[in-house]
Amino acid sequence: MTSTDTLIRELADRAELADLVARHSVWIDEGRWDETDRIFTRDVAVKSPRGEARGTDELLALVKRGHDAFAQTVHNKANLVIDLDGDTAAVRAHDIALFVVDESSTALAAGIAHYRARRTADGWRFTGLEIVPAALTAHIARASL
Repeated sequence: MTSTDTLIRELADRAELADLVARHSVWIDEGRWDETDRIFTRDVAVKSPRGEARGTDELLALVKRGHDAFAQTVHNKANLVIDLDGDTAAVRAHDIALFVVDESSTALAAGIAHYRARRTADGWRFTGLEIVPAALTAHIARASL
């Protein structure tokens, strides 16, 4: 590949990975469970304060168990750092999430999401995710992040 082709490929990969991070937030907040295979590999490994999951079935159970306790959630990911290594990548993002407990109570959580990704025949997919909490408000205990 020429240097221009390499640059275009890298920019396209970065754009696709950034979009995948955004889709992950929308997937959680809007309960788009039917889009799971557009974001994660079937063998995804996840570790978060809420628990661990291996595979998309366990991941869905883990996410639904916590988020079903809230009227709404809004995740905002920023400060993406994307490290490409051929057909794999590491992505780091700050995550601030608002959890609507009820009409008079909200909770906030802040953490760092460490994604691992792999290029597949269908595009980039996350193969791993570790969420490291930074701060939690008292109301968050309702779902244990």
